[in-house]
Amino acid sequence: MPAIDLNELWKSIRHRAQSIIQQEPSLSLLLESTVLHQSDFAASLTHRLARKLENHAASIDVLHQVFTTAFENDPTILQAVAADMIAVKDRDPACPDTLTPLLYFKGFQALSCYRVAHYLWQNNRTQLAFYLQSLIAETFAVDIHPAAKIGSGILLDHATGFVAGETSVIQDDVSILHAVTLGGTGKERGDRHPKIQSGVLLGAGAKILGNVTIGEGAKVGAGSVVLKDVPAHCSVAGVPAQIVGRAAERSPALKMCHRLDS
Repeated sequence: MPAIDLNELWKSIRHRAQSIIQQEPSLSLLLESTVLHQSDFAASLTHRLARKLENHAASIDVLHQVFTTAFENDPTILQAVAADMIAVKDRDPACPDTLTPLLYFKGFQALSCYRVAHYLWQNNRTQLAFYLQSLIAETFAVDIHPAAKIGSGILLDHATGFVAGETSVIQDDVSILHAVTLGGTGKERGDRHPKIQSGVLLGAGAKILGNVTIGEGAKVGAGSVVLKDVPAHCSVAGVPAQIVGRAAERSPALKMCHRLDS
């Protein structure tokens, strides 16, 4: 995936914030503190996420430092966040611009917070990673284990009830609706959670259980329970899920069409 110009993205976010203040002055405090008074994209993201979590946290100063350090030490986090932001804008018709998910969309916010928790996990700060995971769950109703591996360009739409277990893997350019579970099937340890390949679309309430693979460009229908591998570019639905057709699109995640009969 080509690098995103964060400076240009930041300019567009600032421009949008200024135009909203002209239309709706009552939001000036929110937009000034979150965007216009911040130095760059990383500072804005840190400010917004820390304040979303602060009601459940012991110290907002600690959160602010954790986010700032992660963004400074691992620039790939901001690239992934920017790709997620653009994915939301491009795929969600309710999203008019890149500023909106930063301000209001909890799926984007939860995923951004997870990325910092994952950074902590990778750097052997597991207790702080678990703490951040718990804050994310309490604040956004999204529970992603910090060891899970999630690519970029992810749309986590609505997000309430999304769960991803410890050994889950989600590749780039995946779209996920609310109440999706990437879970295990019992008490086994080791590699026990689903692997979601690029371009996959997971419908609302889908449950993918066990160390199964959802192949590239597949669709999983809303409310389905998937217990075995799904071939690439196939559509599955039902309890348990069965193949019902082939996806007409090469990358259903980008098109966001939930029809399963084509």
